[in-house]
Amino acid sequence: MTIAQTKEKTYTVEEYLQLEIATDTRNEYRNGEIVPMTGGMPNHNEIASIFNAILRFGLKGKPYSIFIADQRLWIPDANLYTYPDLMVVPKPIELQTGRKDTVTNPCFIAEVLSKSTQNYDRSEKFVAYRSIPSFQEYLLISQYSVRVEHYVKTAPDRWLLSEYTDPDTILTLNSFDLQLAIADLYENIDFDEI
Repeated sequence: MTIAQTKEKTYTVEEYLQLEIATDTRNEYRNGEIVPMTGGMPNHNEIASIFNAILRFGLKGKPYSIFIADQRLWIPDANLYTYPDLMVVPKPIELQTGRKDTVTNPCFIAEVLSKSTQNYDRSEKFVAYRSIPSFQEYLLISQYSVRVEHYVKTAPDRWLLSEYTDPDTILTLNSFDLQLAIADLYENIDFDEI
């Protein structure tokens, strides 16, 4: 006896966008599949909040918009809608044609890693992000220990990775020439609470 596999429903972009408008939860759209976005752990949210504050103060008066978690990003080459943890977009903001709620031109994206998404954030999602012409820099921040992975685009199809585990390290975000102390990202984070 064989067990018949049921085929998962494939959604059109239009169906996905209608569902997103009608729901209170965030969902990612991956080439026809709708994937629920889970809520973050306290360390995840705290790190994202701290980083948002650092960016707000550091980019004050500069021509950038900073978005945290709830701003949808459209990546047409990957047929992907997603919600990065943090995203910096140069002004003027470019919106998906016909939409007022979906940006398309980030220069910088940061993701706070969780056990359930870290492989995706490092692989398929990063591949999709790299197809965005304006995208220049990617930061992956661990919520489990002091560990930051910093990718900078150095040439077409060439990215430089730097890893930081020393809280005394100061790194420079090249997209907007902002210095960031690793220790500041992890201020008051208790890794034992995880």
